[in-house]
Amino acid sequence: MLTFGVTVLPDPPHTRFVELMQLAEEHGFEYGWTYDSHILWHDAYPLLTLLAVNTERLRFGHCVTNPGTREPTVTASAYATLHAISDGRAVLGIGRGDSARRVIGQQPVKMAEFEASCRMMKDLMNGRRVEWNGKELELEWAKGRPKIPMYIAAYGPKALAVAGRIGDGVIIQLADPVIIQWIMEQARGAAVEAGRDPEELECLVCAPSMVTDDIGDAREAVRWFPAMVSNHVMDLIERYGENSEIPKELTEYVKARKFYDYKDHSREGAAHGEFVTDEICDRFSVIGSIDQVREKLRELESVGVDHFNIYLMTHGQEDTLATYGREIIPELKGAAV
Repeated sequence: MLTFGVTVLPDPPHTRFVELMQLAEEHGFEYGWTYDSHILWHDAYPLLTLLAVNTERLRFGHCVTNPGTREPTVTASAYATLHAISDGRAVLGIGRGDSARRVIGQQPVKMAEFEASCRMMKDLMNGRRVEWNGKELELEWAKGRPKIPMYIAAYGPKALAVAGRIGDGVIIQLADPVIIQWIMEQARGAAVEAGRDPEELECLVCAPSMVTDDIGDAREAVRWFPAMVSNHVMDLIERYGENSEIPKELTEYVKARKFYDYKDHSREGAAHGEFVTDEICDRFSVIGSIDQVREKLRELESVGVDHFNIYLMTHGQEDTLATYGREIIPELKGAAV
């Protein structure tokens, strides 16, 4: 059964962040996510602590953090602490780092470091003993608690292999069923090679969503999103070339890209989104009339998506949450019963 979450930027004021998350919980959303980019917005960890004490059922975490901005044992301990404060509601989303790293002049974490960090953090935050920098480490106080899942954000074969070997699921920032199926095939293939059950690997899709009969307005509101995804696609092309196994549905559209300005990262109306076509907006997002949105979500569920996470970086935030809570979440949940 499809679960629903929402990502709210850690934008000031912090009271608005908490307000939107509480509203999401009231409307039946099960997960609350946020970014981790400490120069562009508020630092996310104090905000996650506010969620722990100002929500009751919402599971929460980063979508996504990275193991380079903060030392990985610090992140593991922080998540174990959030889990304790919230009575077992913390969930960790992690990637190699985009805005958090590039804005401070650093590149995404290298793949070998990323894999080693993820493997260690998954054990340490869940109360298991690890060896790190030649030292044996253990969070004694984190033992015996419910598991903190680790979801790994990835697009390319090498990062997807890490997700398959270590992760509890894959975070995919787009809602194109063709690309999603290819991504999950890569990750599940790596899980099989690692001796894991590939069916236990969850699929988490993140994308903006607007329910409206004005498709033109919706497309303009989400045009920033494929532009943001293009940062990762450019990295893929640099690493694997233009004629790799990666689907053209993911790589072709970035040929028209001219620039990207992190000052407008994940901002509606960002000028760097001007190259994104209407067709890409439709494929990568979940927008349109109530019937079109329901149909797209059913299609995502039919290709194996377990969780849909709305990127709430568009206008009409309260309306989006209310419409999902009133007309979408109950219907899709009811249909699955």
